[in-house]
Amino acid sequence: MGRNIRKRRTPLATKALAGAAALALGGGGLIWANFYASAHESNNQAWGGNQTKAATAQVATISCPDVGQKLTNVPSRARQGVATELANLDKQITEAYNRLASTRQAQTNDPSFVQNAIVGPLKDKRAATIDRIRIDVQRVGGQFNTALSQLAACTTQSANQTTAGGQNNGQAGGQQNNGGQQGNNGGQQQGGQQQGGQQQGNNGGQGGDGPTAADFVDITKVAPNVQGKPAKQQNASTGTFITRCGVNANQNHNSDNVIVAPGVTNGAHHVHDYVGNQKVNAFSSNQTFLQGGTSCQNRNDLSAYYWPVIREQDGTQEKDANADGGGKDLNVGKILVAQQAQIKYVGSPASKVVAMPQFLRIITGDAKAFVNGPANANAHWSCTGFENKVQLTDKYPICPQGSQVVRSFAFQSCWDGQNIDSANHRTHVAFADPASGVCPNGFKAIPQLTMRLVYNVPQPVIQANGTVKNAYAVDGFPEELHKAITDHDDFISVTTGGLANRIANCLNSGRNCA
Repeated sequence: MGRNIRKRRTPLATKALAGAAALALGGGGLIWANFYASAHESNNQAWGGNQTKAATAQVATISCPDVGQKLTNVPSRARQGVATELANLDKQITEAYNRLASTRQAQTNDPSFVQNAIVGPLKDKRAATIDRIRIDVQRVGGQFNTALSQLAACTTQSANQTTAGGQNNGQAGGQQNNGGQQGNNGGQQQGGQQQGGQQQGNNGGQGGDGPTAADFVDITKVAPNVQGKPAKQQNASTGTFITRCGVNANQNHNSDNVIVAPGVTNGAHHVHDYVGNQKVNAFSSNQTFLQGGTSCQNRNDLSAYYWPVIREQDGTQEKDANADGGGKDLNVGKILVAQQAQIKYVGSPASKVVAMPQFLRIITGDAKAFVNGPANANAHWSCTGFENKVQLTDKYPICPQGSQVVRSFAFQSCWDGQNIDSANHRTHVAFADPASGVCPNGFKAIPQLTMRLVYNVPQPVIQANGTVKNAYAVDGFPEELHKAITDHDDFISVTTGGLANRIANCLNSGRNCA
């Protein structure tokens, strides 16, 4: 996913991660406060720090530049071909990571094995794929940035390296700094799972792919980090609109990625839960969305709401243990269905909102945030009873007895007024300013989609030998090592019967609608 170059963030605004992500429990139920500083941004050019492989260090994962985020201007006639090639890049990284994970003995015997047998050949494959992207773009008269050809080479990250270096402490690790949990983020997280391959029998057979003990934190030991929301201005849109679409109890799953990889089977390399539109797969189109039916109580809401599943890694083999997106992509364990799934649209504290355009696509968060860095990360993990106090981005919470795990998402709430998508699936939307709630110049406020997913997860236990009993993790690309920071959410707006206008009018008039 690409970085939204129009986002405005300050170190102060980003330090708490959740920014203004305040969730308040009051009276008879949950009251949502808008998230305006949900995405975090680093002022550094790269998150990887020193990624040179130490001669005696074991390689934990492969880090490749994200070509897709650099493609900001792809002609419409070239987008299908480009999307297919971007999916090929993902497939190549997955294959290289799987080879990395399955050749540990060879790596021990030959210090040059990783470079000669994995990273070198991967660079050659990526160079050829990037060149095909160039051909696709130039064939239809587009301009290709030749600097993209320099993104073919990948690096490795070893078990004793910190992924974030010093940068993470001020950015993605802000909330854990407050709780004293973050100091060894990168190296500890990676080192645990790679050095301790024997632990994986206790982690549901994850095979060295995570998560590890360092990926979990006792939420009761994290200092409060949730900041207040922007003050409402005179022209604020203060209403709310709830749409009830269920929790995917019918297990509508696939590992496609229709926004980023249309026409490519298993384009996500991880499994999604789908609610709302019931015919979302790699081959869906705007026309099929209109015919897809919906799980929503409001039959005019045909929107697609989907997110990566959570799995309990208790050794149970899910039905996709030998399938793409599941076991073949190192996503293992029993898929957990959310106990609650709240989908709510909220207004802007600074202005009225305009209706969402039909077929608008928005992705929030970054499925590759562990290797890409935190610029587009927008994960929020917490526990019931703690949501208005603590929001975690790069740790999974260990909730106290009687409390449940909560994933929260707050989507971009500003639209460029013209495009329903962009080449990198980011630059057509933006986050509002975290302090004022005002959209960037040239952008219009739209209803902000917020989501809250509640899970009944057995309490993880960090054992004396460094393994985790009752581990759980979000599905992801294998090389991302199932890190909490990679959580993300996808949305395609599809409505009939004037519903989009009704949502906007509800928010603008200050009503609470459902």
